[in-house]
Amino acid sequence: MKKIFKAILIGFVPILVISCDLFKSQDNRKVVVRVNNSYLYEEDIKSLVGDGISAEDSTIIVNSYINRWATQQLLIDRAKLNLPEARQKEFNELVENYKNELYTNAYTDAVVSKELDSVFTDTIIASYYEQNKENFKLSQDLVKLRYINLEANNTNLDKIKDWFVRFNEEDKVKLQENALQFKNYSFNDSVWIKTATVYDKVTPLSVEDRAELLRKDNYIELKDSIETYLIYVNDALKKNDQAPLEYAKPTVEQILLNKQKLELVKQLEKDITKDAIKNNQFEIYN
Repeated sequence: MKKIFKAILIGFVPILVISCDLFKSQDNRKVVVRVNNSYLYEEDIKSLVGDGISAEDSTIIVNSYINRWATQQLLIDRAKLNLPEARQKEFNELVENYKNELYTNAYTDAVVSKELDSVFTDTIIASYYEQNKENFKLSQDLVKLRYINLEANNTNLDKIKDWFVRFNEEDKVKLQENALQFKNYSFNDSVWIKTATVYDKVTPLSVEDRAELLRKDNYIELKDSIETYLIYVNDALKKNDQAPLEYAKPTVEQILLNKQKLELVKQLEKDITKDAIKNNQFEIYN
């Protein structure tokens, strides 16, 4: 591995000024490339060359990285020469603010995550939902349905229809016993799903058929020369209707989690400021 890495450095065609002997850094790191006052060190590119990579491929990878790095440094230096000082000051402040946000967010997330309780009781969820119902309107149509997709020439089609529409406990058993005859099916008609999902599953649905999906307790049969689709709509809700609690529950949980996190962060900020004042680490001079 070390031999390959050395070969890359020896064989590299200089794009700028490259030497480990000509340039001495202020630390013990080995300089590989210099662009004006910026340096690229050997340790910066070692990780680019993994085990099992040929010397030829390694050379290509390293050379490509060095060229990209050098070009970026040249552009940065040129920008510093040509951009107004006010603009550069603005960029430096943005960079500093972003760095500060990264540090503070990483710290608060680490501390707060230990205190977060991500499990909320059904009572708490229902209470928040009831108090904020107006905020939970559907952005699209929802349905509860079951469906079967099977061959159009299935010899048991009439029996399957009867079981499917009636759908008592005995019928459910019969349908499961005959499930190998179905190309696709779903009997979980107690869960709200988006109509867009149904369109993907039941491709023969026309615009008129799609309107039928929004009728409660509605049986739909679609057939062509190859396939038959049996659909039974248990319930339906339209866009802008009140979102049912069971559908809104994941959203409510996320809202409650975010609120809890915000409160913990505020408390952390208060505590850390109070401790700093107490320990003479924070003073305001009049």
